[in-house]
Amino acid sequence: MAKKDLLGGSLWSEYSQEVNRRMADPKHRGDITEVQALKMGGKLIVADYGAESCGDAVRLYWVIDPTTHRILDCRFKSFGCGTAIASSDVMAELCIGKTVDEAIKITNIDVEMALRDDPEIPAVPPQKMHCSVMAYDVIKRAAAIYKQVDEASLEEEVIVCECARVSLGTIEEVIRINNLKTVEAITDYTKAGAFCKSCIQPGGHEKREHYLVDILKRVRAEMDAEQIKEQASATDFKAMSLVGKIKAIDEALTAHVKPMLARDGGSVELVDIKEGDNEILVFIQYSGACAGCASSNTGTLQAILGILREKLDERIMVVPV
Repeated sequence: MAKKDLLGGSLWSEYSQEVNRRMADPKHRGDITEVQALKMGGKLIVADYGAESCGDAVRLYWVIDPTTHRILDCRFKSFGCGTAIASSDVMAELCIGKTVDEAIKITNIDVEMALRDDPEIPAVPPQKMHCSVMAYDVIKRAAAIYKQVDEASLEEEVIVCECARVSLGTIEEVIRINNLKTVEAITDYTKAGAFCKSCIQPGGHEKREHYLVDILKRVRAEMDAEQIKEQASATDFKAMSLVGKIKAIDEALTAHVKPMLARDGGSVELVDIKEGDNEILVFIQYSGACAGCASSNTGTLQAILGILREKLDERIMVVPV
């Protein structure tokens, strides 16, 4: 049989040697009995998880020390493709020696990275990333059984990209912080949508609650509305948000202070602001000729203070750091 056929139609070169090795000779495949667990002084936990998208399934065995909650041994049985076997084998290896709480933090990215020969080259083709996700999900299920809690309670955030385990909050924050305007940029920053791509837009192999195209459209609309509101109150410094105040101070420094200091080979940067009831502390840092200059704490400081108070707010106090 050709190598291409062995891998379900995918090229052998798309899989790392580590994946191939664990496919052929998994170290942690097998089961654990109650008797074996008792001999180790631990409690046996057995969890099953199946991936509806591909029909693969995995059974996870944990032996847990009930005193320390540490995983003494871990085995698995995988039913499905070779990639599921390799991913489950690595997952089991990563669990051994960790506490249950530490094991919950193992992500599918950790599993996939452990399967790489080269840190820069993916271990499996994008369409096979769901196998490492399955390994993550069975860990969460086993932890829920051990802790006797609802499985959903262990997931603190809404996950948009299952392949890269990227949350909705992370995507929204990255769009705002970096002013992203395309789905491709979101993928570059977060890896969301880089693998199976079903989270990018409707019509993929799995239906999602959230899609990158919709998240981007919504957040951009929110940002545009906030910008319009900010522009409307731009002349009222007191009404601005904290971000707006920072931006206004930075713009005032750039327009009115830096050109003045540049004539003598110096400059200044805004470090932080702290707003109280009766004053706004503006922390600045000098550079160039201004750093260490005697007038930086006298005449220059008073000039900066006067400009910021005139342009923005009489409550401003300038503090060099």
